Amino acid sequence: MTVHSPKKRRRISKKLLGLSALAVILVAVATYVYLGSRSSPKQHLIVSTTTSLYETGLLDVLKVEFEKRYPMINVSFISQGTGLAMQTAMRGDADMILVHDAARELKFLQDGYGVNRKIVAYNFFVLVGPKEDPAKVKGLPPIEALRKIKESGEKNLALWVSRGDDSGTHAKEQSMWKTAGLDAANLRKTPWYLEAGSTMTATLKMAEEKGAYTLSDIGTYLVNLSNKNIKLEVAVESGKDMLNVYSAIANNPKKIEVARSNFDASTIFIKFLASEEGQAIFEMFGKTKFGKSLFIPYIRTLRSGSNPEVVKWVQELAYFDGTECPAQYRYQSEGLY
Repeated sequence: MTVHSPKKRRRISKKLLGLSALAVILVAVATYVYLGSRSSPKQHLIVSTTTSLYETGLLDVLKVEFEKRYPMINVSFISQGTGLAMQTAMRGDADMILVHDAARELKFLQDGYGVNRKIVAYNFFVLVGPKEDPAKVKGLPPIEALRKIKESGEKNLALWVSRGDDSGTHAKEQSMWKTAGLDAANLRKTPWYLEAGSTMTATLKMAEEKGAYTLSDIGTYLVNLSNKNIKLEVAVESGKDMLNVYSAIANNPKKIEVARSNFDASTIFIKFLASEEGQAIFEMFGKTKFGKSLFIPYIRTLRSGSNPEVVKWVQELAYFDGTECPAQYRYQSEGLY
């Protein structure tokens, strides 16, 4: 048996005490981290949004960059037409909306479901059709082009495919038909007016198969053209009549039906979209592949003064009482306006 001297025994005791203290500290730290992680779980944010943002791939980029900056929040997207996207939020099944239909956005605010509307981006719709252009509409103003398509349709020379799904694009199309002096409800009874009742990609594919014309957001059109899903060509583009404006709106925490929504996370996400980082994502998305932004950052455009004509169009078509969000529809909106 080994016998240690008193001095050596004291050194061994001190070492054991030191190791015991270290073990206690490590256990305490591990417990703190564990309990801290349990007391601060990840927040979940559900954004009800449009198919055009999903089908272009933009939402994937936004998710990655947002969660990188705010790791405590996990963001999920429900992709639907604007009408369904709003209904989902109104049921409380989403925390906020990211859509493109100013008229219905205003009603969403007026009915008390939403607050803090922020316009974040825009692009343009395009009227696309077969290369042969049977209705001879290439280069015409949009409303005149629709009238010619209708005339050609009645002569069995052309077909039209509508989204027919209550989406923002469908609402835009109906508005354009109305401006042309035509009622979409009557048009859908005619043999040349077809309805896809589905997403933008499905509608474009149907138009390709039928050799028909349709209205599309530029982003989804370019992605499908690049993926060789379609060969349809742009017949009519740009201009005020084709403007497409995207806005983010948080659910109103004071509205009983949606009071349990994650308002704080929604506010953080809206501020992210409006931030320099978020606006840069919009500006860069699609540039490398298509040579231009698929979604143009509105806030950057507004602040830079680079395109006053388009800013004027946005304000005429998508502002309410001279502002993107009237004061009565703002709540804890510091830093947004």
